[in-house]
Amino acid sequence: MEKITAIIVDDEMMARENLLMLLNEFCPEIEVIGMAENVDQARTLIKNKKPEAVFLDIRMPSNEEGLDLLEDVKNNNFQIVFVTAFKEFAVKAFHANAIHYILKPIDIEDLRIAVDKLLQYKQLFIDDKSNIKTYHDSIENFSRHIHQQPNSNKITISHLKGIKIIEDSSIIYVEGEGNCTNIFFEDGTHYFDTRTLKIYEDILNPNTFFRIHKKYIINLNYLTDYLHSDGYYAKLKNNKTLPVARARVTDFLKRLKSL
Repeated sequence: MEKITAIIVDDEMMARENLLMLLNEFCPEIEVIGMAENVDQARTLIKNKKPEAVFLDIRMPSNEEGLDLLEDVKNNNFQIVFVTAFKEFAVKAFHANAIHYILKPIDIEDLRIAVDKLLQYKQLFIDDKSNIKTYHDSIENFSRHIHQQPNSNKITISHLKGIKIIEDSSIIYVEGEGNCTNIFFEDGTHYFDTRTLKIYEDILNPNTFFRIHKKYIINLNYLTDYLHSDGYYAKLKNNKTLPVARARVTDFLKRLKSL
């Protein structure tokens, strides 16, 4: 079985022990090689043991917070799984940058999803070394999201061939497909993401994007026509015509008047 070496960083001993127990019982792919109660201890472990992953508590009542370890990622090439008890803390930034995270109290299914992502990314790094730099870029972009509002809205997409960071302004529309999403770009390309359309509704710029249907979110900058013949439709610059749900027509027209 393929193993990923990891350390756990959390200021609460019970939290460290609980996560260790869950990983040992439900995630045999993870080999925990150390635990730390603060950032200084974590840096020593990272330097000495070179873990492939760090399970990192975001907020610890010390001089440094978990986020202060972000600067160490590029020099040590480890992945991060953020652990937080704050449900709303940075969730939009997590999703936008495809950063692994789990909420406290830890749900087994969420933990498994995070570990599966670690394995997926590890393979992507093996397949193409350039994916490592892209991951580093997504961590830096995540840090900017947390510390200040970025000038542009960048989104990280992991796909079968690697990891891609895009400006959301290059998206024409997104289409929900079950629990996954197809993203269509101005250059004619498209990508398939395993995140839901609801997540994209949360992370896309609300000043630019509008959900016209349970299956579609469009970039209003690419809208050319609103049609209401035998139904309601939005026509885009790439000549794609998408349905507008009847329940969303009123709000959609209000948005059009404000363009």
